[in-house]
Amino acid sequence: MPDDDDLPDDDGAYERGLQVRREVLGTEHVDRALAGADDLTRPFQDLITRYAWGDVWGREGLDRRTRSMLTVALLAALGHEHELAMHVRAAVRGGVSAEEIGEVLLHTGIYAGVPVTNRALAIAREALHTESG
Repeated sequence: MPDDDDLPDDDGAYERGLQVRREVLGTEHVDRALAGADDLTRPFQDLITRYAWGDVWGREGLDRRTRSMLTVALLAALGHEHELAMHVRAAVRGGVSAEEIGEVLLHTGIYAGVPVTNRALAIAREALHTESG
């Protein structure tokens, strides 16, 4: 994990992002990602912590449940399967029900396609089983 000295953070985006990222994805996941960073991947971890988690997820314009549901829909639509499973689990952790995830994916099917949603539902089912088991 980078030292605080390596991360200029005058606006607090990195620290805010780290807090939001841990709250959404879980401390263990975030700590594992940061601990596994090396010279190649550390700048990317910094980027997503600051901008995705600090500047976007940290905004007040949408609540986290809504952001989680949007993220599930977008990841499904774009076919980002590994990220989809992680964000389905995060959505549940954040109070989104399995039924709501099903509705999000049903809605996604109309706009992004049936094959995408068919696969996303299989991934969500596995992720939900993992989360509850």
